[in-house]
Amino acid sequence: MSRKKDAIYAGPLSEIVDFRFDERVADVFADMIQRSVPGYSMLISTIGVLAAKYAQADSHCYDLGCSLGAVSLVLRQRIAQPGCDVIAVDNSPAMIERAQELLARDTSANVPVSLACADIRDVVIENASIVVLNLTLQFIPPAERLLLLQRIYDGLRPGGILVLSEKIAFDEPERQQFHDALQQDFKRANGYSELEISQKRTALEKVMIPESLATHRQRLMEAGFPFVDTWFQCFNFASLVAVK
Repeated sequence: MSRKKDAIYAGPLSEIVDFRFDERVADVFADMIQRSVPGYSMLISTIGVLAAKYAQADSHCYDLGCSLGAVSLVLRQRIAQPGCDVIAVDNSPAMIERAQELLARDTSANVPVSLACADIRDVVIENASIVVLNLTLQFIPPAERLLLLQRIYDGLRPGGILVLSEKIAFDEPERQQFHDALQQDFKRANGYSELEISQKRTALEKVMIPESLATHRQRLMEAGFPFVDTWFQCFNFASLVAVK
């Protein structure tokens, strides 16, 4: 199925409002994420590898901030343990609607997926073996991130995992500049203009707040996780796994 091309920021805007996961974004999100996030396809597929290894029988697997359901889809395709289900949550009605369409077209797996339009901070996490926050925590206010991670930790079974993927920041200015430049080059190579790159950056700067890997690790450990490691990185996007 062909993707609808992202052209939201292609023309000059008289006012650049804060980025929102509304109908316009949901309509082109599949194209936007592939052209903006280095390594996205590999990240999704390898989350499936983690899911196949760590899913426990008769447990819940959560996709928090599911957007179009790419993670939910790979979870249901890779989990082989009996009695598992996937609970996918997003606060954007447009995203949930399109995720329903995507998952309805997939008939290759038996793992049921339930979709909920809700704030992930209000979701009860219980009897979980896998929780995924894929490019989601960065949209939660920093002061509220630890509480969310503690609730996830409390709701995980022993041996369960949290997969946390984020755009990351760097403490050293040289490293920050190096990785920022590489991501912008990645966007240019995928057809985004200087205007598009600039306008989207402005739209995101108040609503998406990246942090360093060290900050993420420290917070995960503070939430209770005894094992935390970076298992994936491509430029300034990385994913950590935390095992309870």
